[in-house]
Formats: sequence, C-alpha cells, structure tokens
Amino acid sequence: MSQSATAIAAPRAASSELETSTIRAISWRLIPFLVLAYFFSYLDRVNLGFAALTMNAELKFSPTVFAWGAGIFFIGYFIFEVPSNLALERFGASRWIARIMVTWGIISGLMALVSGVWSFYGLRFLLGVAEAGFFPGIILYLTYWYPAEYRARFLAAFAIAVPVSSVIGAPISGLLLGLDGVMGIKGWQWLFIIEGIPSVLLGIVTWFYLTDRPAQADWLTAEQKAWLSAKLESETAAKKAAQHLTLGQALSSPKVITLSLIYFGFVAALYGMQFWLPQIIKAFGFTNAQTGFVAAVPYLFGTVAMILWARHSDASRERVMHVGAPLLLTAAALGICGYMDNPYVTMVALIVAAIGIFGTFAVFWTLPTAWLSGTAAAGAIALINSIGNLAGFGGPYLIGWVKEATGSTSTGLLVLAVLPLIGGLLVFLGGHETKTEFATAAKAK
Repeated sequence: MSQSATAIAAPRAASSELETSTIRAISWRLIPFLVLAYFFSYLDRVNLGFAALTMNAELKFSPTVFAWGAGIFFIGYFIFEVPSNLALERFGASRWIARIMVTWGIISGLMALVSGVWSFYGLRFLLGVAEAGFFPGIILYLTYWYPAEYRARFLAAFAIAVPVSSVIGAPISGLLLGLDGVMGIKGWQWLFIIEGIPSVLLGIVTWFYLTDRPAQADWLTAEQKAWLSAKLESETAAKKAAQHLTLGQALSSPKVITLSLIYFGFVAALYGMQFWLPQIIKAFGFTNAQTGFVAAVPYLFGTVAMILWARHSDASRERVMHVGAPLLLTAAALGICGYMDNPYVTMVALIVAAIGIFGTFAVFWTLPTAWLSGTAAAGAIALINSIGNLAGFGGPYLIGWVKEATGSTSTGLLVLAVLPLIGGLLVFLGGHETKTEFATAAKAK
C-alpha cells in the first residue's frame, strides 16, 4: 500500500473505531434500562388478559364488558398522546418518562380495587391517560442518540420488551392467580398490586438515570459526543433540506395519515391477540398456571423474529417489504385461526401470527423517523401511535362482540385478520420511499 493510501486509511479506521465505541457506550447505557421500563409498561397494560381468567367470573363481566374495559385504555391514550410527546420534547425525557411511569404504576396497582363495571372502565381509562406518550416518547428519544442506519436494530432491541413481557410475564401472571385468598385478597388483585410496584420504583430511578441529550452525557468522552453531534446534525440538516415540515404540516401530511392507518392494522392484531390469547388457550383445557406457560410460546418465537428481521432490514437497507410482508403473514395466520378448531393447528397459527406481528414492530418505526425531526417528528410519531392505538380498543372489542354473538373467539380472530391485511396492502400500495433515510446516512458519513 502506498504512503498516501495508508494516510487515508488511518483516519478512516480511527473514525470507525470512534463510531463503534460511541454506539456501544450509548447502547449499554440506555437500551437495558429502557427495555426494563417498557417491560413493566407493557406488562401493566396487558396483564388484564390473565386477570380476566378469574376476575370476569367473580365480577360477572360479560365478553363485551371485558372488551370495553380492555379497549377503553386506548381512548385515554389517544386523547393525551400528542400533548404528552410534545411535553417530552419540551421538558426532557428524564422528567417526563419518570412522571409517566410513576402514575401508571400507581393506577395499575389500584386496578385491584375494581368492584364493578364503572370502576373497571374508569381505572382502565385513567391508566391510558397516565401511560400516554411513553412508547412514542422513547421512539423520539432514541432518535436523539442513534443515527439512521442503526435505528431498526436498536428500536427492535428496545421493543423486544413487548414479546419478552409476555414470555416472562405470562407464566408469572398465571402463577400469581394462585395467590387467591392470601391475606383475604383475590388472586387477580394480587396480580395488579405486585406487577404495579416495579413501575413506580423504576419511575423514580428514571428521573436520575436518563440523560436528556448527548451534550449532557458525562458518560461519553468529548470525542464521542463530538462525533455523535456532528453525525445527527448532518442528518437533520439533510432532512430539512429535502423537505422541512412544520408541526401542523406533519400532522396533516397524507404520508402520516397513511402510516397511522397501517399502524392501526398492526395494533388491532397485536392487542386483539394479546388480550384474548389467555382465554383462547385456557379453552384448550389448561389450568391457569399452565395457560401462562403455553401463552408464552408464541411470544418467544416473536422475540427471535423481531431481532433477526430488524437486523436483516438494516443490512439490506430496505423497509417497505420488511413492514408489509409480516403484516400479510399475520393476516393469513389469524385467518387460519378462524377456520380451524384443532388446538394444535390453532397454536401453530398463533405462533406464526406472533412472528408476523413482532417482525413488523421495530422496522415500522423507521418509516416516520426517516424524514421527520424535531417538534414535527415528536407530533407525527405521537399522532401515528395514537391513531394506531385506537385499534387497541377496536381489536379486543371486535373479538369480544363476535364472541358474545357467536360463542366463538376463533371467529373473532377471522374477522380481525382483515385489519392487518389492509395495513399490509397499504404499505405496498402506498409505495413509501425510504431511500431518503439511507441517503441521509451516507451524506452524514
């Protein structure tokens, strides 16, 4: 190698080493903690599915009443989502995420006081209000730290808390129901109390642990902070040069509305399955404890799929197929569940549906973050998440309504399959352009 070539290669190697060390430091500092926080967030949101195994009978809740209670969470979530994310942008992640976690942990524990329909509806609504902004806030927060070419894999690393919360939380929830009668408290009440406490404790820790912006990170070296700031500023400048959108323009953009509808189809499948899966599996003849362990199986497969699919998306620098194809797979699997009465075939189809659902999850969020930044990104991400999460009401309610009308949960899954099918088709028909993301990353190098 000539001296000139050697001189060029040396700075490039040093730059690569600096980049690697910076991303590694950020990841070790942030991702494990955020995963733990999201684990309890999601557990406190969906543990209602296991509580229902005994709570519904004790409180005489019909399938429709349960579906309303499961879904009304997302009405509160929808109303306060955008304001919450704008508050995070203004006040900083450490303060706002801490506030969210403490309040949702308290309200989750108070679910043990449910005594009838209206207290059930009220507390579920308040839980949605309390938790509004957490997930889109973290999505926005990660864009402060990770350049574009790293986002899918680290969004997947964060979002892995969703399936893991079921892999671990489902057996734990099933076992907690076995505490029925201890100290005169019902098993489903113990479930809400015990699983709400960690969120409050973690919220307090969040206030002191999270760093709002890279410039404030005393756990990065000066060189690492300089490299990261230059990289992210270059990407932001490229986005603004390509298309600068105000908050109002972003919220009314046809692209944002289309992404919201796609996410609606995804969320309908996610929560429709999660809130009803324990009851579907228990109908196979399992005990509460056995139901918890069996229900964890689809999420175990979903966890692996999420990580591998996100890495493949980053490596191939492709997003559209990596979002659309899993949605269509989910629709097909849920449709099979609706046609089959065989528990073994149903279980395999549920596993395939989980693979499709969680394969979609992390890669989807690279689409809005590819072309928005700042306040516009905060508002758009929150709007997409809030509109999408209305399906958290629609999906479970749809299954509950069909079950009450037909006596079959499987038929509800068949009807539910239409929503991810539409979402998957919109991904391909909409032709979302994601080359901007990678062109921006290339310019930033």
